[in-house]
Amino acid sequence: MNTEKKRQREKQMVTEMIRLYCRKKHGGRGLCPDCAALVEYARQRSDKCPFMAEKTFCSNCRVHCYKLEMREKIREVMRFSGRRMIFSHPIAAVWHVIETKREQRRLERSYED
Repeated sequence: MNTEKKRQREKQMVTEMIRLYCRKKHGGRGLCPDCAALVEYARQRSDKCPFMAEKTFCSNCRVHCYKLEMREKIREVMRFSGRRMIFSHPIAAVWHVIETKREQRRLERSYED
């Protein structure tokens, strides 16, 4: 998969996860201002990521480019939305689990070498 497709898919997924979080936690139909700001921040980080070609997810990246406050917010969103994605986006959720396991194996092998 080329880097730009990967970047777009990552941005789409994080947006969906934040939407799910906001809908369940904040009860609105659209994004609240805080969640909209988090979406925009996450998309900007993805646009500027120099490691997009080699990483699968930000959690596997060797450089954490999110500011501390935003990193805490996105972790909360991921913890909440991650397990709920199976109901709203089942294919994407299964894909994410497979890719995470694949990346963990790749990282383990690189540490052994």
